Amino acid sequence: MTEILFYHMQRQPLERVLPSLVERSLDRGWQAAIQAASEERLQALDDHLWTYSDESFLPHGTDREPDAASQPVVLTLRDVNPNAASIRFLVEGADLPPDAGTYERICILFDGTDQDALLRAREQWKQAKEAGHTVAYWQQDDSGRWNKKA
Repeated sequence: MTEILFYHMQRQPLERVLPSLVERSLDRGWQAAIQAASEERLQALDDHLWTYSDESFLPHGTDREPDAASQPVVLTLRDVNPNAASIRFLVEGADLPPDAGTYERICILFDGTDQDALLRAREQWKQAKEAGHTVAYWQQDDSGRWNKKA
């Protein structure tokens, strides 16, 4: 079964957390898909991944582009896997994809200061457990480091 990791962001925003997690995935040799729930967030992430660091950028595209299958990272609003990604990042409360069991790992990133996001993450935790996936919960400490809590 797929390993589903829940990242409870409290000290850093998505724009700070996501690039480092995607970089680590690419270092493993994995293709990645990032699914957002709104066009505005998708566009903001598309722009941000090119400029998040003065020293680096994340090569990526969207699933609307004709070369999406060859991109190491694809951003999408849909539950498709255009680049045969091994890891999928769900942001902004995006749904678990129907083919969740085909991924090595799914990471659900949610804002710990947003009550609706917390409730949505709890629903997704229950859904993932009921589907038989391995789940883990990670929370940031005061210094911004990730600690596995469950």
